[in-house]
Amino acid sequence: MSADYTLGLTTQPNELTQLSLDVQGRIPSWLRGTLVRNGPGQFEMGQHHIRHWFDGYAMLHAFHIADGRVSYSNRFLKSKAYLNDQATGKLNYIGFAQDPCRALFRKFMTLFRADPGNNAVVNVTRLGDEFIAMTESPLTVRFDPRTLETLGVLDYDDDVAATLATAHPHYDSARGMGVNLMTEFGLQTKYQLFGITATERRKLTEIVSKDIAYMHSFGLTQRYAVIAQFSLRLGSAATVLLSGRPFIENFKFSPTTDTIFTIVELDTGRVVANVPTDAFFAFHHINAYEEGDEALIVDISAYPNADLIKQLYMEPLRRGETVDTGEFRRYYVPLNGKRATYERLVDVRVELPRINYRRNGLPYRYVYASASQPNQPTFLSQLAKVDTHLRHVTLWQEEGCYPGEPVFLSAPDSSAEDDGLVLSVVLDARRGTSFLLILDAASFGEVARAHVPQHIPFGFHGQFFGGVV
Repeated sequence: MSADYTLGLTTQPNELTQLSLDVQGRIPSWLRGTLVRNGPGQFEMGQHHIRHWFDGYAMLHAFHIADGRVSYSNRFLKSKAYLNDQATGKLNYIGFAQDPCRALFRKFMTLFRADPGNNAVVNVTRLGDEFIAMTESPLTVRFDPRTLETLGVLDYDDDVAATLATAHPHYDSARGMGVNLMTEFGLQTKYQLFGITATERRKLTEIVSKDIAYMHSFGLTQRYAVIAQFSLRLGSAATVLLSGRPFIENFKFSPTTDTIFTIVELDTGRVVANVPTDAFFAFHHINAYEEGDEALIVDISAYPNADLIKQLYMEPLRRGETVDTGEFRRYYVPLNGKRATYERLVDVRVELPRINYRRNGLPYRYVYASASQPNQPTFLSQLAKVDTHLRHVTLWQEEGCYPGEPVFLSAPDSSAEDDGLVLSVVLDARRGTSFLLILDAASFGEVARAHVPQHIPFGFHGQFFGGVV
């Protein structure tokens, strides 16, 4: 089984600044802005090795695009976690699957308070004039999208006591606010929806739960938030405090525990339905929308269990062991008390899904995602465009290449949903380097690529910030 993709799981120590890249093809003149990607850039500290892909030290990558030219910069996010560990030469920070300090008091304080050592390695977004890096914590880290300089935490003057937050906030254009889902640990578990700006977090609702579901994302329609409480659960916060295990290793998947879709009305904060369905797990919602007043359509990259988390530890990844990818499931979620059901829309298995965000919360047609090949289930090795109407898949792939999350950009004055471009950062294992791939979203044919003279480690998510160069 080939494991040549493992270059994407090795540290990149070099930080480059506005390096002009060689471009093949012709980039449309309207494409002007900066694609910022987030993900791990370092997988060890001194003699100590990161155990899980999700816990590498955050590195930001910027592709500055203007006038048909591309320049590239990358910087480590200078979080307190990174700076403290650099100073000591040891792993100190508590992460998704690592906990180097078993002291109960320290674990308690870290669990119930926002830790300024936050390694914001998962995603980036913009709130007003602030650009922030995020992980699964309410604490976010500000950065300059032009220089990638770390600017410190985004500090809110409020009493939010949440322990976890998703790294996939939504923007609700009708209400003019960001929306995110947070979880508060304590004597009671509380799921909280917040409206968010660069200066304020406003609680929309609070839901008390008897246990804790691990949730990486959530769905949003025009009227509702869709909170999918997957079947990967934790009985109580005390389990984490007393077990001596890293955070995620305290969660257990139960095939007999229903996943629950909790549907929350955005304007009132009222829970309108708790809709059960058979046990499953997911990291990423794709999209959700209303089907009249009686049901929701919820599309998800779904798994029958949570084995993927174990598969993403560094040791099995570097050995080239099988890595699952998600089924493209469409859930029909009735609001009348019946169970949710699903169908699989296409046979291709997908992850890191993106859509034309103008269609978020609305009926839509196209999804762009990374995908795996059936005969090569070791890592994401192709890009897929899924037509949900025709249930047809168009693929991009190239021998020895491993593309990351595709980001869709609408063309100016576009009318068709897929009129635009798709951007993806691709590891070229043959050359030992990476490149920015630009595809025509409609045909899924290559428009251009820009070559980076070093490898970019596999990352997670990114955003294109138009006009920011």
